Amino acid sequence: MSMTDPIADMLTRVRNAIQARQNEFTIPSSGIKLEIAKILKEEGYIKDFGTSKDGNVSFLKIVLKYTSAKKSSITNIKRISKPGLRKYVGKDEIPKVLNGLGIAIVSTSKGIMTDRKARELGVGGELLCTVF
Repeated sequence: MSMTDPIADMLTRVRNAIQARQNEFTIPSSGIKLEIAKILKEEGYIKDFGTSKDGNVSFLKIVLKYTSAKKSSITNIKRISKPGLRKYVGKDEIPKVLNGLGIAIVSTSKGIMTDRKARELGVGGELLCTVF
């Protein structure tokens, strides 16, 4: 079965796992999902991630991060640019999520990165999602 928006599927699975208080979950892997997971780990939103292979299919296993009170590190995760309506921003138009407390993930010509790094490098691109 083909999926029209694998990034939205990934974000929905993250939201569902958080709501169900799961510690970890598995999704089909792709290059862009790996990059998003890497950014989420670097920014401290998830504990860890890894890949595994089952025959020809590779999977991405994401371990969620919770506080001692069982509160998730991710309060909100939202897809911005969708296949039906792409959202591109210039280097000066990249939004600050929650006044800099959250992150926006941007797909640029120099790779997938956070809003802070894109501003630092002076590049714009497709605004994939916001996390806080």
